[in-house]
Amino acid sequence: MLHQEFPFVNSPYQKLLHEDKNEVKIYKAPDIFKRTLAPATTTTSVLGIKFNDGVAIAGDIGGYYGKLARYKHLERIFKVNDSTVMSTSGDYADFQHIKETVQQRIISETILEDNFSLKASSLYTWLTRLMYGRRSKFDPLWNNVVVAGYDDGEGFLGVVDLRGLAYEDNCVATGLGSHIALPVLRSAIANASGTFDKEMAHLTLSKCMELLFYRDTCSLPKFQIATITKQGVEISPIIEVKGNWDVAAMVQ
Repeated sequence: MLHQEFPFVNSPYQKLLHEDKNEVKIYKAPDIFKRTLAPATTTTSVLGIKFNDGVAIAGDIGGYYGKLARYKHLERIFKVNDSTVMSTSGDYADFQHIKETVQQRIISETILEDNFSLKASSLYTWLTRLMYGRRSKFDPLWNNVVVAGYDDGEGFLGVVDLRGLAYEDNCVATGLGSHIALPVLRSAIANASGTFDKEMAHLTLSKCMELLFYRDTCSLPKFQIATITKQGVEISPIIEVKGNWDVAAMVQ
């Protein structure tokens, strides 16, 4: 005689074994832990300015836990191709995600072998859709993205924020730099006696990065400058600010 087993999957015996009247049941919304409610490791201002033969952008290399300078060598100027660069301020993890997404798009376009490369203006427009799409899902990428490049014989410079809002200008800044450094950048262009060239652009950016080091608590005295011209993209080695704190004696 065969032994017959009676499964009691839905029987009261199973409920008796597995139910606990004292158990606290927590019902969680799906994907609740996949939303960045507050960035952890953040980066500070990015500055950009056009000159007669191209564009230059600058950003420091610090990563911060709040006001703590936790990381002191985060290079965040990303060379997209030979005519385009991008950089961000905000959450560094989200910057890494944006960087990987852009790299994947470049690979997809390279596979086509149609001799076309991604232009700065095209990347800028595409990023507005990317950022707005994530914002619409209530899962924004906590970054302001600066896109700089050399398209069709002239420089391109634009900013996209975490909501997908975007604008183009001759000089741009993110973070606290939009309050402190942007007036200096605009004044340098307006008061240039002759042609605003590459050397003047680098000098202006260096002065602004020094000013941010003095005034912004989240700014390291080390930064990089990326220059985009018709010859291609050049990213400088790390530049260190030589601060002059003599003025501190006048602060009361």
